[in-house]
Amino acid sequence: MIQTISPFRRILIIFTLVFSGEIIFSLPFHVARFFRPSFLEVFQLNNTQLGDVFGLYGLLAMLAYFPGGPLADRFSAKILMTISLWLTAAGGLYLVQIPSLSGLTWLFAYWGVTTIFLFWAAMIKLTRLWGGENSQGKAFAVLDGGRGFVAAGAATIGVVLMALVAPEVTNGAEQQRQGLQAVISFYGIATFSAGLLVLLIIPSENHQDKSDTAQFNESSDKPIDKPLDNPVNSPIDKPGEQQSGQSVRSEYTLWEDIGYVLKRPVIWLQGLIVLTAYCGYKGLDYFGLYLTTVFSYTPIESSQFVANVSYVRLGAAIVAGVIADKIGIGKTVTAIFVLLLASFLIYLPFGDAETVWIKVNIVATFLLVFAVRAIYFALLEESQVATSRTGIAVGIISVVGFTPDIFFAPIAGRLLDGAPGVTGFHHLFLLLAVISVIGAVASWRLLTHIKQNLS
Repeated sequence: MIQTISPFRRILIIFTLVFSGEIIFSLPFHVARFFRPSFLEVFQLNNTQLGDVFGLYGLLAMLAYFPGGPLADRFSAKILMTISLWLTAAGGLYLVQIPSLSGLTWLFAYWGVTTIFLFWAAMIKLTRLWGGENSQGKAFAVLDGGRGFVAAGAATIGVVLMALVAPEVTNGAEQQRQGLQAVISFYGIATFSAGLLVLLIIPSENHQDKSDTAQFNESSDKPIDKPLDNPVNSPIDKPGEQQSGQSVRSEYTLWEDIGYVLKRPVIWLQGLIVLTAYCGYKGLDYFGLYLTTVFSYTPIESSQFVANVSYVRLGAAIVAGVIADKIGIGKTVTAIFVLLLASFLIYLPFGDAETVWIKVNIVATFLLVFAVRAIYFALLEESQVATSRTGIAVGIISVVGFTPDIFFAPIAGRLLDGAPGVTGFHHLFLLLAVISVIGAVASWRLLTHIKQNLS
């Protein structure tokens, strides 16, 4: 029996996914992203040391992505997400004590598991179910754009808290420490609250029948288990067989599903697209430091600037989603990577002087990165990935796509520490330009592959 939910409940569901989907990363990422100069000062770290801490987070996260996928296909997403949020919030109780480098390293390793293992694939699956078959671009755009709005809003509150606690942050080490502790406490409380919200709002899926999508959409009569990449001679596509999600799932074991997904070229291409886009996103973490190092902003000024620019994420995501649904997700992603290449190259000759055009280019860089992040998981639908295998596909794509959590921060830290000042940032921007080329080529190749298999 197909269940329906009211439009208001659907709004509550996507709001909960948006809020929890961003705030779970606030403790391990937002504090260092929006308040990087203060974070480095209070914890007495250089860029290389902080990069290595993030590298360990990334290693544990990478190991957690794949096993988290099958769990999302077989257990209640709301329970998995709630546990993740509460375990992550618990780590904030330790971070607020300002631990040593060793303690910080173990904490980020812990967060590498708690923020990903039970959470990530469950969130992506619920978002895909919420979007249905015809609004995947918009669904993921709302998710990522909304997450950006949450990140920017939370950062703005954090900046206000820090300014209240430490108004002369550049002159007092103890004030700076207290201000950062206030920010950490705020993010910890928000993360715990998000767990409560998930527990109360998100519906419990019925894992006995595979029409889970009905619980997230106002109506759904179409079969949800579509062939992945439509491979020739696939057992799923034998003539005369019923192609319902239930019949397919009854014939395939977990390991057969995993093997089937691993053989699909579209999965690996999407993994490479996510990897390159995520490198661009990780690069945004360094713009606060760029402003303080090259343009002599104070820590609070740079934090406020980055927080303000981050508000464009919502608009960028929505526009990208609308365009993607009209002209195609693959075409949109390819075009964004080409524009990102141009944006990063502009910093090389002009990025050592504070001008209006450089500020405009910073905003453009944020816009483009947010846009591509908003829609890259919508490629699952364009690539005809079966809904019942979403968790497995997301797990594999994420293992590949989020490896920058392992290598990007250590590399960026060494680039910046090895060539202090604007030269180090030139090296970083050149690296990001090269990565954008790789992303454009991978997107074009995926688009070509999809066309060939649909023709």
